[in-house]
Amino acid sequence: MKKILFIFSTTDGHTHKITQSIAADFADECDTTLKKVDDTTVEDLNLHHHIVIGASIRYGNHQPKLMKFIKNNRDVLVTKNAAFFSVNAVARKTEKNRPNTNPYVQKFIKKTGWIPKEVDVFAGVIDYPKYHFIDKHMIKFIMWITGGPTDTNGTFEFTDWERVKEFTKKLKASFSKE
Repeated sequence: MKKILFIFSTTDGHTHKITQSIAADFADECDTTLKKVDDTTVEDLNLHHHIVIGASIRYGNHQPKLMKFIKNNRDVLVTKNAAFFSVNAVARKTEKNRPNTNPYVQKFIKKTGWIPKEVDVFAGVIDYPKYHFIDKHMIKFIMWITGGPTDTNGTFEFTDWERVKEFTKKLKASFSKE
């Protein structure tokens, strides 16, 4: 049975939720493992046939620990034909919801020098009640500038779960060839 490692880097938990959803679709046919990027070792990478990495954006950047992990393990990721997806609020906009049009995916590829075998981007969630005072008001300001929701009492999920399912199907097709 193939082993797939699902690694996630999340800020408020939504990327973890998306990663869990993708992994659940593989559970019947593969041995799946979910790990936070902080807890993932080179040994973990070597023990699995395939790797899927999901990462959130906050204030225009993926988390530094994720970037360091990618740079330190890029060669292994290439040999495993690893996949990557980014989760960000910018992807709520039609013109920025594809890997080639999403500025954060493009920035990620440029900074890491890694071109994943499969890559996608999903819109995330704005969960104002969960944020601390400064984050709440910074994100509200960013949403105001970009035409997003500004009601700080609300939670706004933009994830297109059908797109997540499509990505999962692509992964299954890609992984079955190897």
